[in-house]
Amino acid sequence: MTPSDPSVLRRKLVVIVENLTALEPVAAMTPERYRDNLFTRKGTERLLQELIEAAIDLNTHILVQDGHGAPDDYYQGFLKLADHGVLQRELADALAPSAGLRNRLVHEYDAIVDAIVLDAVRKAQSLFPRYVSAIEQYLSHRHGG
Repeated sequence: MTPSDPSVLRRKLVVIVENLTALEPVAAMTPERYRDNLFTRKGTERLLQELIEAAIDLNTHILVQDGHGAPDDYYQGFLKLADHGVLQRELADALAPSAGLRNRLVHEYDAIVDAIVLDAVRKAQSLFPRYVSAIEQYLSHRHGG
């Protein structure tokens, strides 16, 4: 099995960082202000979806290319990265539920609740920078920078 491709991983990291930056103004919004702007709501949902999908892709890429096999589902991808020492367990446990949010955003399983999306933006702002750092450390250790 070939090792993970650092250029692919870095492109995914860029998506996460850019989307986190774009979401910064939303994190400070009141629920009323957020709810009143359809463009903001739809843009926020799309940015969150792309951010989570980039992490899911990273998880799968690292696991498969490093010979650990694909996760059973997106949720498990975060947990398997912790099993293999890429993420801290506490961080993986906190990030794993984002897979469910991604599914709701993509498939519109339930009505999207604005308060849940705003909470997810705030959680993303605190959790995903740590995820990015962990993946960058993995790249430095595994690929020499």
